[in-house]
Amino acid sequence: MAPNPVQVRTPTEPDFPWGSAPYPVLVADGPGFLVARNDAAAALLPAARPGGRFADVVPAWLALAHHALHRPGRPADRAPQAAPAGPIGERRFEAHPTVHEDGTVAWWLVDDTDHQLAREALRVEREQTAALSRASSALLSSLNLAHCMDVTAQMAAESLADAALAIAPARGRTLPVVSCLRGGAPTASRQPAELDDVPGLDEALRGFPPVPSRWIDPASAPAWMVPEGFGPVGSMVITPLPGHGVPAGALVLLRKADTAAFTEDEEVFARLFAARSGAALSAARLYAEQSAITEVLMRELLPPALHQVSGVDFAGGYRPSGDHERIGGDFYDVHPAAVEGEASLITLGDVCGKGLEAAVLTGKIRNTLHALLPLADDHERMLGLLNTALLTSHHTRFATLVLASAQRRGNEVDLRLTSAGHPTPLIVRADGTVQEADTRGTLVGALPDVRARTTALTLAPGESCVLYTDGITEAQGGPMGDALFGADRLKRALAGCAGVPAEGIVEHVQMLAAQWLGGRRHDDMAVVVISAPHTHHLSAVNGHTRGRFTA
Repeated sequence: MAPNPVQVRTPTEPDFPWGSAPYPVLVADGPGFLVARNDAAAALLPAARPGGRFADVVPAWLALAHHALHRPGRPADRAPQAAPAGPIGERRFEAHPTVHEDGTVAWWLVDDTDHQLAREALRVEREQTAALSRASSALLSSLNLAHCMDVTAQMAAESLADAALAIAPARGRTLPVVSCLRGGAPTASRQPAELDDVPGLDEALRGFPPVPSRWIDPASAPAWMVPEGFGPVGSMVITPLPGHGVPAGALVLLRKADTAAFTEDEEVFARLFAARSGAALSAARLYAEQSAITEVLMRELLPPALHQVSGVDFAGGYRPSGDHERIGGDFYDVHPAAVEGEASLITLGDVCGKGLEAAVLTGKIRNTLHALLPLADDHERMLGLLNTALLTSHHTRFATLVLASAQRRGNEVDLRLTSAGHPTPLIVRADGTVQEADTRGTLVGALPDVRARTTALTLAPGESCVLYTDGITEAQGGPMGDALFGADRLKRALAGCAGVPAEGIVEHVQMLAAQWLGGRRHDDMAVVVISAPHTHHLSAVNGHTRGRFTA
């Protein structure tokens, strides 16, 4: 056998000064044999003895790095741009080469385990921070409760587990549940609220931590807690979703049998995710409750839809000062008589100011007037009692008001009108003449006493009485944008409405005011029209009088 051509060196030789270096050093030649090693390398790799083939005594990643350094065509003195690295036992090392003139390479092995762990922890932290940021953006993009439940389940499945369930507090005897598999779409369902069947779920939904270990035995979980198609469950954990002082629900995380169980760090991350999801769910639930309350109150504050009552035609229109608003300071109501055939009471008013605060006072005025309906025959007394109620309240606003009592007699309608600081009602006669009703009065809620004068008149078939708020006449616009619509222009517009049905007059006035404004800012605007129909034969149906139009 031919002698081994490898020139083995010892750590004590003068040209091998690294024998006592604290870092492991391995020296290999171009043909791929180990030439020398220092004491630290001998302790790390006992099998790496000089004279042996380098690839047989070192990890594969280091052997490949040495082979790449000596591949044909590569400059002998050029080290790799990035230091090769890999595991040796339970540690991780980087290999830094030093190329000598004789072609040998000294590989310095630097323990990189701690740095790698730090880099891995930083990577995980960055990924978790990005996931939390995405979750916050997605959850806060909507105050829709169902959307927040979907996002919670879907993002938890993507970032925390193989599947996730977002469970809201029980509603009656059912639990709202949204389940999602990783990579799938969320699915909503309702499950029986039998919380005793799931250890820790009742505590989580009530805001308490789940069972001390936070682990749930998958075998004890009901079938609905495992999404369809998930397969065998390896681990399951329940985390509360904390809300704003009240529990927002619970988050159930599932991992498959072939997936590693949740680590302590992952549980901490799950709690951080749950905190953000719970806050968003709580805000969405609060918004939903407030929206429902607002909707109920709004229905009471919105002007009613008007129709024919006891043989008298009524029509109304309302436009708040802001396009984004539904209510304001103008209001109107029609109160049918308690006894068929008697006078109905019509109220139209304007509270000082606009927006929600004005709308609240309109609600109070409307409720007060409704309570005073037994006194509907005495307009002055109603206004006096309303004035007292407003003066004794905490509100400092005042209102203008007009009361109208309308009663059908044959083909005509008898009216009694009383204005309290309000624009004068206008009467549209059959020949196109527009008259001002002879009624005046003082504001309501401003002075100790209200002084008002009631006037009586009659509407012939086809004639109308127009009640309006100053938002119509004070609408500022026109060709130059600085002129008021004014009472005279309103009268000229109404002169062309002789014989027009009540709904048509309302639409005509609103259209002219809108055109005059041209999109500019304006006050609340309300119009109510009382008309005597073009009928001569009447019949009562369901409490309402229907007529037959004449030719």
